[in-house]
Amino acid sequence: MTHSDPFSAFLDGYAAAVRARDVDAFLALYDESLHVFDMWQTAPLTGLSAWRAMAEGWFGGLGDEVVVVSWRQAQSQVGGDLASGQAILTFAAQAPDGSVLRALDNRLSVTLRRGAGGWKVVHEHTSAPIEHETLAAVLKLT
Repeated sequence: MTHSDPFSAFLDGYAAAVRARDVDAFLALYDESLHVFDMWQTAPLTGLSAWRAMAEGWFGGLGDEVVVVSWRQAQSQVGGDLASGQAILTFAAQAPDGSVLRALDNRLSVTLRRGAGGWKVVHEHTSAPIEHETLAAVLKLT
């Protein structure tokens, strides 16, 4: 699918790669100089080799589940060779019969840079709000 908005193209590619558990297609969305603040990691991940290790661990640990990624409240801005976007992503783990086993939401912000290989993510940040009283992450957003 061709998009004039690089963030929309990223979201489509991300969802397709995750659903297919295609590490190479997933990594193709990202720049070699990638820097990630991932809500599931304690330290930033820098570079494609660190991101590959994360993706291989994630996809390899899914068993027979399929992860379906959807999004809402997506917004983006493009200026020259840089673009940014933000959205709320829902990750739904589905059993082979299509039933939803569990789902959670992440807030996502990315910065993309246009280069010879097209638009690639150079920075990604995922998070969840923290409930003030319990200090627990809120993983289902309304």
